[in-house]
Amino acid sequence: MTSPLSSPLPFAHNSLSFPRQYARTQRFTLGAPRGFTVAPDGERVLFVRSGPEFGAGTASGAPSDPAAGQEWREQGTDRSHRLWMLDLTGPAGAVERLVADPETLLAGAAEELPAEERARRERSREGSAGIVGYAVDGAVESAAFALSGRLFTADLRAGTVRELPAQGPVIDPRPSPDGRLVAYATAGTLRLTCADGTGDRVLAEPEEGAEGVTYGLAEFAASEEMGRSRGFWWSPSSDRLLVARVDERPVGRWWIADPARPGREPQAVAYPAAGTPNAEVGLFVVDLSGNRTEVLWNRALFPYLARVHWSAGGSPLLLVQARDQRTQAYLAVDPESGTTTELRLEKDPTWLELFAGIPAWTGDGRLVRVTDEGGARALAVGDRVLTDSRLHVRAVLDIGADDILVSASAGEGAQTGRTNGTDEDGETSGTDETGEIHVYRVDERGAVRLSEGPGVHGAVRSGAVTVLSSARPDAPGSTVRVLRDGVRVAEITSYAQKPVLSADVRLTTAGPRQIPCAVLLPSSWTEGDGPLPVLLDPYGGPHGQRVVAAHNAYLTPRWFAEQGFAVVVADGRGTPGHSPAWEKSIARDFTLTLDDQVEALHALAERFPLDLGRVAIRGWSYGGYLAGLAALRRPDVFHAAVVGAPVADWRLYDTHYTERYLGLPDEEPAVYAANSLVTDAGLSEAREPARPMMLVHGLADDNVVAAHTLRLSSALLAAGRPHEVLPLSGVTHMTPQEQVAENLLLLQVDFLKRSLGMTR
Repeated sequence: MTSPLSSPLPFAHNSLSFPRQYARTQRFTLGAPRGFTVAPDGERVLFVRSGPEFGAGTASGAPSDPAAGQEWREQGTDRSHRLWMLDLTGPAGAVERLVADPETLLAGAAEELPAEERARRERSREGSAGIVGYAVDGAVESAAFALSGRLFTADLRAGTVRELPAQGPVIDPRPSPDGRLVAYATAGTLRLTCADGTGDRVLAEPEEGAEGVTYGLAEFAASEEMGRSRGFWWSPSSDRLLVARVDERPVGRWWIADPARPGREPQAVAYPAAGTPNAEVGLFVVDLSGNRTEVLWNRALFPYLARVHWSAGGSPLLLVQARDQRTQAYLAVDPESGTTTELRLEKDPTWLELFAGIPAWTGDGRLVRVTDEGGARALAVGDRVLTDSRLHVRAVLDIGADDILVSASAGEGAQTGRTNGTDEDGETSGTDETGEIHVYRVDERGAVRLSEGPGVHGAVRSGAVTVLSSARPDAPGSTVRVLRDGVRVAEITSYAQKPVLSADVRLTTAGPRQIPCAVLLPSSWTEGDGPLPVLLDPYGGPHGQRVVAAHNAYLTPRWFAEQGFAVVVADGRGTPGHSPAWEKSIARDFTLTLDDQVEALHALAERFPLDLGRVAIRGWSYGGYLAGLAALRRPDVFHAAVVGAPVADWRLYDTHYTERYLGLPDEEPAVYAANSLVTDAGLSEAREPARPMMLVHGLADDNVVAAHTLRLSSALLAAGRPHEVLPLSGVTHMTPQEQVAENLLLLQVDFLKRSLGMTR
């Protein structure tokens, strides 16, 4: 029998299969520009990007010449990101200029990541290399970044880069707003150096013998679940900083071992599992001499430091949450005394979400927040709510002098029928916009859409200049346009590869709940061919929208469709982008997310050629949990499942995420048992007949640890249920390794075809 790994691969293009291309390009993200910063004077746009095709490029941004000895690099496969600048002041128009090239700065040496930096990248799901992040001063005239634990700064006007002496390994360096100083974290200590490389000194460090205490870094729960990756913040006047103190000593230690290397010691991870102690997080105002004042709030009532903001608009702002996340407080900090004043207290009977870009001040000192009011997710400024149920606000992108830039999707109050603009009064018109995300300008008069056409749009803005990125359903990749006062002045080049296949997806809604769905059929299918075996390919849970109006989101589903499946992606209750009630309906009951997969499947079968006698499901992380849930709880619907990195036992997942939805395990053990795949007694609520399952897990995963899959496999074995286990040695919750990512797709297809009785 021919091995599936040695068989001719579909979509061969210059001997490159889609799985290999998908893996090699890191899901077609390599070569695409990202991480934009706009200078306040409107003259520069800073960003990171790998590529171009030849070498590192010249100072003008043009590709290097391979004839001059530059190494050839296949476009869109170079993992090493460089720092670039778009100069908008040139007499002939905008020009891209290379600012910093890691290969040059490291003299060709391989990049070596400190352990703390590896952990930061794992939390942010960053799988590439080089300059993946940077920070700037207030004028965006200087930038700081770390490479191999070394500290570098760039003078953006002069076009020069220098290494500063530092006590490494350097983590998260950040210039002061005036550009004279650079603060950075290292070995649990926050340090400060002058921009000329002199005067390096300690600003805050743990007490002697305080193993597990750090200054200037975010704790696991903040970086993994709250979207806060930072641990220090400069004052607008550059004379002091807010510095987080994290004490991980109360947190239980888990051990991540590499069974393939038994001689290597396991790695200790401070993991706050549901119901167990969190890290204790405090905050200090620290001046440039190291004198510090503790910031005071009721940490017993509000232990989570979710957000910190310090701008010229007013006092430092904190957003702190109760452990059950049903109460949170917006606090203003007095930097002199450390005392805090409560600006607003919010409560919700279910939970309160966190959003990017808030809290913040307007220029005239009003508090900006995103709130759930009247059944809608709305933008509020001061005491006024500026948007209604026609918009579902997702993030604040920029606060200007006269308006606020937000990311939003169509709310439940939107009217039916597509429009791509505003009505005569300047208010947004309702749309039928499955999977679309747009950029809006909001002021006292209402909201006006900035982005145009179906797609997923995002923006970065400063003053009159806006960088607008747009991914569309009918074209691969994204386009990045630079606008000045709404007029296009440049487009930033992308070196991302073009996929060897096209998504060709149908976006729709299904069932009484109008569940957002994407459907993909094999390109060779015709009306007379009959129904197709079905593969559901969801994430299907909180914070994971899969049904989006963007081409590249459906490349893997398209590849599975070309293997002979009708592929369905459905975003049921609990997924973002719909309404607060939609997201919060799954409180204490994750099984509703499975009910919606079934509802979408059956509704779509009335309109598409779906063979309900051959239905499989695959997923990763929450999607892996959902796939396992489907095979165990609904074998009447699902006939096989690929279960990737599943949360099999919710008692083993972290506090901030799990307790938001399921409460505390000691207080609600029945809720945890009902929502988990396994309990201490074995499988939880499994039904007959037993369906084949392929369990896949990275053994180096420190987010969803491999114990989840091992416990599930043991329970399946004890129950006599068929399953396969595919352990991925050295792989974390991501699978960036090229061969692993490619062959993982091929093995899944082989398993699914075997399990559904399809021709292999």
